[in-house]
Amino acid sequence: MLGRFLGLAAVIAAASIGMAGIASRSAPDRAQASSDSGDDNGNWTTEHRAQGGWSPAPAAAGASGEVRLDRAGDSHFYADADVDGANIRMMVDSGASIVALTRRDAEAIGIDVDRLPVAGSARTAGGDVPVRPVMLRSVEVDGIEVRGVAAAVVDTDMGVSLLGQSYLSKLDAVTIEGDTMTLR
Repeated sequence: MLGRFLGLAAVIAAASIGMAGIASRSAPDRAQASSDSGDDNGNWTTEHRAQGGWSPAPAAAGASGEVRLDRAGDSHFYADADVDGANIRMMVDSGASIVALTRRDAEAIGIDVDRLPVAGSARTAGGDVPVRPVMLRSVEVDGIEVRGVAAAVVDTDMGVSLLGQSYLSKLDAVTIEGDTMTLR
């Protein structure tokens, strides 16, 4: 079990590096937008959001404004997310830079995984695994929706997709009190 989580951490790190490379290739468009605001940094990970967080997009909007998740028996928090119209069970992982989808979940959304470019690979306990970047139109958890979410499809059996920082960082707050995680 520990080996699986260590392998998963390596996959997420590689996916983050791959997504950063893709973001840097699209930096000229963002650099123009940043220079209009007086900020010369066009890096998608450091563009300042109007409400105080760091994000290239506005804060997430939700009908209820707050979602409470209970800690599961394995000590993790899980959310049922609507990802591009498909219900996907995801583990909330604040240590993951981006949303990481299993092949099975990506295919359920309608993504043709084999047509996605491989942005690199991650070395896991099971060997080298390709990492394929994708941009999701929408990720919604109980009414809190974020549009244009960077993600990666990971070609390994991680068991569950991860709800990472490319979603979480666009929220106003993510807090844990006891056995309850609150998303705002």
